[in-house]
Amino acid sequence: MWRKWTGVPLWRRVIAGLILGLIVGLSLGPDAAALKPLGDIFLRAIKLLVAPLILVSIVSGITSMEHPGDLGRISGKAVALYMATTVFAICIGLVIAVLIAPGTGLDMQAVVAPPDAAALPSGIDVIIGLVPDNPFAALAEGNVLQIIVFAVLLGMALVATGEAGRPVRSLIDSGTAVMISLTGFIMETAPIGVFALIAWVAGTQGPDVIIPLIKLVATVYGACLIHVALTYGGLVALGARLNPLKFFAGITDAIAVAFSTASSSGTLPVTLRCTEENIGVSKPVASFVLPLGATVNMDGTALYQGVAAVFVAQAFGIDLAMSDYLTIIGTATLAAVGSAGVPGAGLIMLTTVLTSVGLPLEGIAVIAGVDRLLDMGRTAVNVAGDVSVTTVIAVSEDALDRNVFNAPSGA
Repeated sequence: MWRKWTGVPLWRRVIAGLILGLIVGLSLGPDAAALKPLGDIFLRAIKLLVAPLILVSIVSGITSMEHPGDLGRISGKAVALYMATTVFAICIGLVIAVLIAPGTGLDMQAVVAPPDAAALPSGIDVIIGLVPDNPFAALAEGNVLQIIVFAVLLGMALVATGEAGRPVRSLIDSGTAVMISLTGFIMETAPIGVFALIAWVAGTQGPDVIIPLIKLVATVYGACLIHVALTYGGLVALGARLNPLKFFAGITDAIAVAFSTASSSGTLPVTLRCTEENIGVSKPVASFVLPLGATVNMDGTALYQGVAAVFVAQAFGIDLAMSDYLTIIGTATLAAVGSAGVPGAGLIMLTTVLTSVGLPLEGIAVIAGVDRLLDMGRTAVNVAGDVSVTTVIAVSEDALDRNVFNAPSGA
């Protein structure tokens, strides 16, 4: 029986946990609160991963960007563009979420007390506190922003050190592999955690919990479409001087596979084929920039973080200050450097973002149940972003064959 259960893809088990949790919660009513401890254990296990996973994954991601010769120039362009589009994605997600307000109607503060706003640091305190005076204390306390800053500095120092820093880099890479395995183990408990948490939420909220779920999914997908059309379409039109409609038609296969599999890495062979055969990017540029994008580009996931953070704040009746929005943008952007290859990256990053601005992790109870559906959309955005950035870089390097792009077969 256990083998049959574990043989089912995790996302299906999570959706089953969501549906069962809704049924049990609506049936038991307030008595479903007895299941909440199971969900609390799952949340604590997720939180356990945050500090060490951020440290090793970001350092590993930065050190992997070291490349000799002219690849250094191309990687510099790629990272700059990937980071810029990620910031745009988060901003779009935040704006759309504020306008649509998907979290309204879900009164989570009735069952969980929101954090004391007076206890949260001011904007200037956040800026000062970015640099840790003790990195080990930051790890012990789970100070997300300080961990990210320390990880970025450590990664840059290891790249600058060169051969002498290779043993430390090997240790970090091994640590990343271990943390990915541990993340996989903990994510196996997600169906139970989601079941318990959604049963608790449904039991205390009643049928009202369903409408915010629908609004959340619609908000994320709407923001994704806007980001793809405006950011990527504008990037291709202005940066590469190419027809955006023909560009998107040429990468339809890659987007479709990304959407169905929810895996940027798994889609990479199809993405490479579309980029080379339909868009006309040279193989050397495509084979370098696209895998790099699969490592550091998480526009769709970053956009989702923005929407989810606003959703949780609205559900708990918490007003986010401008400093909170800036913290969300900075945290999600920096965390995206090394988290793309981690199973459950969206959920781990969401925990990171919520923690950075003091939002209750109980908000994950609602979001985790529809995470797979959201994951499909944000992965498609990630892949579209990879190809658009690769195309712009190819044009700047005179490595794009416009005859291939304009050929009927690329349409």
